[in-house]
Amino acid sequence: MASALEKKFALYWRMFNGPSLETEYQFCPDRKFRADFASIDNKLLFEVEGGQWVMGRHQRGAGYAKDAEKYNIATALGWRVFRVTSSMLTPSYVEDLIRIARNLSPSKSFYSVRK
Repeated sequence: MASALEKKFALYWRMFNGPSLETEYQFCPDRKFRADFASIDNKLLFEVEGGQWVMGRHQRGAGYAKDAEKYNIATALGWRVFRVTSSMLTPSYVEDLIRIARNLSPSKSFYSVRK
């Protein structure tokens, strides 16, 4: 079930006509790790991180370590991971992410697209 922040991300993504995203995408066939959103064509994963100010699951020891393992595996498999916190979740930031998703092929640099 999507969190309120994930629903907000999806709303902004649709509002700016972002490319199609898979939700709860299992990016590693050998593990049960799932990304909140995935742009499969560009191998981009988007993780909406909640609880940053209340010591939520992503900020406590075991949850933080599991997330680090998940992101490292995703990177090793060729995925680019974008982590979005609640304070980053604004229409303009999501619009920037859409611009990146549209222009970033697996071989292009993130920085060349952002300029």
